[in-house]
Amino acid sequence: MAALRQEYNQSKIHPHKLALWVGIGSIIMMFAAFTSAYVVRRAAGNWLEFKLPDIFMVNTVVILLSSLTIHLAYSGFKKGKEQQYKGMLAATFVLGLLFVVLQYKGWEALTEMGATFTVNPSSSFIFVISGLHAAHVLGGVAALTVALTYAYVLPYKPTLRRKQRFELVVQYWHFVDILWVYLMVFFMIQ
Repeated sequence: MAALRQEYNQSKIHPHKLALWVGIGSIIMMFAAFTSAYVVRRAAGNWLEFKLPDIFMVNTVVILLSSLTIHLAYSGFKKGKEQQYKGMLAATFVLGLLFVVLQYKGWEALTEMGATFTVNPSSSFIFVISGLHAAHVLGGVAALTVALTYAYVLPYKPTLRRKQRFELVVQYWHFVDILWVYLMVFFMIQ
């Protein structure tokens, strides 16, 4: 009986991880709804065609690089490489902030080319979808702030509980990275 209970406990998903996955599922559904609405509205006509400013591609590189740095931070955490863990976590935080700043610059570039928030539904969708994504990145930056606090304030101890908390941050961060790549591919093929 004890072996069966232990096997059950080993295969059980941690409640925080389950909550994260449910939240991610909800976010996926929201972005699926927005991209579906984009396709439907585009087919209705009165659609302004324009090329996304190049800064959005730069932003894609920044967020992909942040995925690499958080992976290296997590790897350093698990392997006991404290400096790698802390340095790469700080780099991820900086890249996350840079992403949001570049996102704002992208919106400025859209406005300069005449694709303002109110000029046409096509540009409105770009602002809303990329703005919602930026809000989710800011949520990730907030989680990174907590992770940085743990990394730099508390003594370094790769305990199971700290590993589980950090895993949640890593999974969420990879999710917002993948979501941005999906959005960029979607906008480029539409």
